[in-house]
Amino acid sequence: MKAIEDNVTQVVRGKAAEVRLALTTLLAEGHLLVEDVPGVGKTLLAKALARSIDCSVARVQFTPDLLPSDVTGVTVYSPDTGEFEFRPGPVFANLVLGDEINRAGPKTQSALLESMEERTVTIDGTTHELARPFMVIATQNPIELEGTYPLPEAQRDRFLMRISIGYPHQDDELDILRTHGADDRMRALQPVADAAAVAEAIVAIRDVHVSEAVARYLVALCRATRAHTEVELGASPRASLAMLRACRAAAAVDGRDYVTPDDAKRLAAHVLPHRLILRPEAQLAGHDPSHVVADVVDGVPAPTE
Repeated sequence: MKAIEDNVTQVVRGKAAEVRLALTTLLAEGHLLVEDVPGVGKTLLAKALARSIDCSVARVQFTPDLLPSDVTGVTVYSPDTGEFEFRPGPVFANLVLGDEINRAGPKTQSALLESMEERTVTIDGTTHELARPFMVIATQNPIELEGTYPLPEAQRDRFLMRISIGYPHQDDELDILRTHGADDRMRALQPVADAAAVAEAIVAIRDVHVSEAVARYLVALCRATRAHTEVELGASPRASLAMLRACRAAAAVDGRDYVTPDDAKRLAAHVLPHRLILRPEAQLAGHDPSHVVADVVDGVPAPTE
């Protein structure tokens, strides 16, 4: 996993924390929503992670005219055999890169719901298993809203984390000019792991120890979002499971076989905000779900033993 992280940072300069969060999401069997303005490296991060693993990769450019069958696949009649045959869509890859996911209509967005949660696709009454590992890395631009469709709550809740890349520091941006301006670093990037190795790591991470006190702390954080005065819809039990999986993966990436409360505090800012819906008065006041999560982390006492 360290080799994958080092490989991606060769291309995504100055964003070590974001790269580690993406790797954590992969190991936690989750999906990643990268939300930021154009040109900061959202798609680059997704491509670099995909190239670092020797596995099947598919890229879907979401547009308003994209159909659900363009993502999941379709059953067609074969004149040669006289039977209907299933032709799988791009969702049957190990890593699926969904560029500008909010530009597709709700019907097409919903085509991903089953695959992201259950790792299966049901077409014409037949259920097809997806490859393992399976991860969706989706990007969206939160600024340009013309011609976009907001992701519904059910869709956002299926993303383990939402991260932002952000603008690089001055020295990092100068380094980008030197590296990417001279040659195509992405083309030279080689795989440093394969799908089987990642699948083994995912299974091994399930054994990372979570004490009873830490588990209660994770539940308390999620329940506190539901009781917050500015929140209309708080974090669901799926969010509690997401926190558990993310904390285990983060501990493993840091070289530990146990989860600490600090893991939960650090990851709450990426796992919880996109799952919350604020009350109308809080939205009118310009409040943000991230501030609510920060209040919750400050207000819920962490275990000390």
